[in-house]
Amino acid sequence: MTQTPHAPVSRFPVPELKDMPEDIRARILAVQEKSGFIPNVFLTLAHRPDEFRAFFAYHDALMDKPGNLTKAEREMIVVATSNVNQCQYCVIAHGAILRVRAKNPLIADQVATNYRKADITPRQKAMLDFAMKVSQNAHLAGEADFEALKAHGFNDDDIWDIAGISAFFGMSNRIANVTNMRPNAEFYALGR
Repeated sequence: MTQTPHAPVSRFPVPELKDMPEDIRARILAVQEKSGFIPNVFLTLAHRPDEFRAFFAYHDALMDKPGNLTKAEREMIVVATSNVNQCQYCVIAHGAILRVRAKNPLIADQVATNYRKADITPRQKAMLDFAMKVSQNAHLAGEADFEALKAHGFNDDDIWDIAGISAFFGMSNRIANVTNMRPNAEFYALGR
């Protein structure tokens, strides 16, 4: 599947691959080789090369690190945060990644719609409750939140990761919404 002509990738200019800096072009081509397509976030952010590099460096630091949060749980945070921020691109793109990582399309759709009613563990619900607080009311986060998370086995590094992922994707959601970033049609078939 490809993007339809009436739905541009972004409201901002998208550079041609041949015109991108070599490091950005190499990263995009590596993603294309692995996934079979180029996610539109790469094309949209290539409009601003320095921000592209900073964005993906922080993204990778949060999402690709070892720790007590599984890759699927990290994606749950992204999907739930993106839902509450009404980011169509991120809900669809990361919902697809969650389907693959959780090996359960139902969970991905449930988290994308309403994680509070999803078939996830109490630990994961506590994680997402905290992620929502960070996304919507970070100024209210306090010791009671930390204690609730620790009761579910999360340590301080895990709590930092939950907060970092939620905060980062809050920013990402806002950029995606302002740029009118379009989800790739390929996302709809992933993990189904």
